[in-house]
Amino acid sequence: MQYEVTIGIPVYNSEKYLKETLESALSQTFPSIEYLIMDDCSTDTSMAIVQAYQQTHPRGEHIRIIHQPRNMGIGIARNRIIDEAQGQYLYFLDADDIITPDAISLLHENAIQNNAEMVYASHERIEEFDGNHNTTVFQHAKRNFTQENEFANYAYEEYGRLPAPVWNILFRMEVFRKNQLRFADTNFWEDFTFHMDLPSYVTRVSMLPDITYKYICRSGSLSNFQKRTHIDKQEIEKTIAAVEHVKANSYRIADKPYFPLRMCKVMLTCFFMVCHIIQKQEYIEPKFTNSELHSLLKSPVPLSKTLSFRKCWSKNLLLCLLGILPSSVSLLLVKLIGGMKGLL
Repeated sequence: MQYEVTIGIPVYNSEKYLKETLESALSQTFPSIEYLIMDDCSTDTSMAIVQAYQQTHPRGEHIRIIHQPRNMGIGIARNRIIDEAQGQYLYFLDADDIITPDAISLLHENAIQNNAEMVYASHERIEEFDGNHNTTVFQHAKRNFTQENEFANYAYEEYGRLPAPVWNILFRMEVFRKNQLRFADTNFWEDFTFHMDLPSYVTRVSMLPDITYKYICRSGSLSNFQKRTHIDKQEIEKTIAAVEHVKANSYRIADKPYFPLRMCKVMLTCFFMVCHIIQKQEYIEPKFTNSELHSLLKSPVPLSKTLSFRKCWSKNLLLCLLGILPSSVSLLLVKLIGGMKGLL
């Protein structure tokens, strides 16, 4: 059956929150939706919950479950969703988040009106830690990008300008298939690695101020190190591996005018990670060595090329030097700069 939109939901042991997520997805006002559930070998009742909706919900016939052969991680699960999706457009939804009833309608209408390859909407981040409930709104200004390199320049120009996650974006499936885009094989920051390269593949992009997604962060989440008093070093190492993947893929766009902006964003991410590790070092077991932290600061771009950059010249130079200077000097500078910026 052909659908206009596929909502892809990777699921792994999400029984506690999955009903609310499914209710929000199935309550969409948009008519032509495939609900593609990617079961990453859940060991709880998640699939029983989905199967109950298949049998009893008015849109149950449009729910399709695909089982991974073994637990393979969210990156591989999302790649399988890309391969299996039957919609002309794809929308990722995490199995513990919520979307508004008009989410798909708003995004799809904008995609058609502007012939957009991607449409971003705005979202709320809801933190539920230790009985506290805090909400932060991330809202885009309404705008359309239509010129070559325009969106990439915007995306890379300012650190944190675009959220790293891939949910709450309506993608034209052609973007994935034409460019053979894939997620990294990791459970950590797979969306960051994907989003760092994505702007270089698209031209027509729209952004909406409408809040259509509730991103819910809960206690114990592996992605929220800041709320934990014990952190396994291996978790951070997997995140570092994702960042190193981005660094290794840098030269693919070395001839683009936005290349210096992208490199600045990549290496600032490395700088912030080192600051965060230093700040949380007492909770990390085993500890990171100075050599390991220094390695993260090393840029894939040599100093000679960095000196030729016309954009973000001073920032790129400083970030490049942090990877070249002796580790003791480099980490001292990180602590000084990080302290001045309130990062340490």
